[in-house]
Amino acid sequence: MKLIIQIPCFNEAEQLPRTLADLPREVEGFDTVEWLVIDDGSTDDTVAVARAHGVDHLVRLTNNKGLAAGFQAGVDTALKLGADVIVNTDADNQYYGPDVAKLVAPIVAGRADMVIGDREVGGIEHFSPLKKSLQRLGSWVVRQASSTTVPDTTSGFRAYNREAAIQIMVVSKFTYTLETIIQAGKLLVAVDHVPIRTNPKTRESRLFPSMGAYVRRNAISIFRVYAQYEPLRVFWSLAVVIGLCAVGVWIRFAVAYAEGNGKGHVQSLILGAVLFIAAVVLWALGVIGDLLAAQRVMTQRTFERVRRMELQLGVAPSHYERGQPDGAAAGAGGERPAVREEVVRL
Repeated sequence: MKLIIQIPCFNEAEQLPRTLADLPREVEGFDTVEWLVIDDGSTDDTVAVARAHGVDHLVRLTNNKGLAAGFQAGVDTALKLGADVIVNTDADNQYYGPDVAKLVAPIVAGRADMVIGDREVGGIEHFSPLKKSLQRLGSWVVRQASSTTVPDTTSGFRAYNREAAIQIMVVSKFTYTLETIIQAGKLLVAVDHVPIRTNPKTRESRLFPSMGAYVRRNAISIFRVYAQYEPLRVFWSLAVVIGLCAVGVWIRFAVAYAEGNGKGHVQSLILGAVLFIAAVVLWALGVIGDLLAAQRVMTQRTFERVRRMELQLGVAPSHYERGQPDGAAAGAGGERPAVREEVVRL
């Protein structure tokens, strides 16, 4: 059994040594534990620091593609390197490294295919009350869309077994956390969660320059992901609300007309017509969205089969470099996989 711990990085030369020092090299249930760093177009010494601290594998993207793209590139590479389980963690040492063993335990025991680390955000001191409220709201929305019970859906500390990782397809350009949970809930993937510890805050988040940006981006991401997977519910709910508003406006006009004052409320009649048309358009968008959702399922299945064929044929991962020279120790006593030395630049 091989475990690969992947760490997406963007200019993390200062934080990476602390993060790596916190990660385990041996985990119960695994013969080999290896580290994979995804360098997302860093302009500092992230790659050199990773090599100096014994990272086994590197994925080097030429320029910054974003967290979601880095995560997907890491999963693809880890699968092609023969990982049986993949753990994703952040480079800023937010998560307590030794809890990797706790995170993978449900997978090793065969109880889950995907495990999310629950930070229990209510007890994190450096999270503001607004941020905690948004975390709870966002997690509730994702639970409704995914039919899962994950309490901390934005946690980046998570584990996937091989089958779950093969089925994951991230299309968002901003974040993978919400989308992968909803995807897992719709697929044949058993999702579980375990409480994990966090380390003291070391720096401000680079994903969110301000609280306003955090609110805006998360709100857009939640709505987009929810609408993508539940288009009928989203658009038909909006259609019902706007349709009821149209009916209410028309009732107002009818009452005024019955009282002999209809000429003074013609604008209500016009407004009601506009709202009714908007409701019909939203209803149609729901139907179209549902048809597109069916196409997305077919695309998902095609992607999964292509990935399985690539793994069967031994296609080398793109943007890949060895972290250590040939012959160097690779994790907890395993030999390095026979992967072609191939770096493809975008």
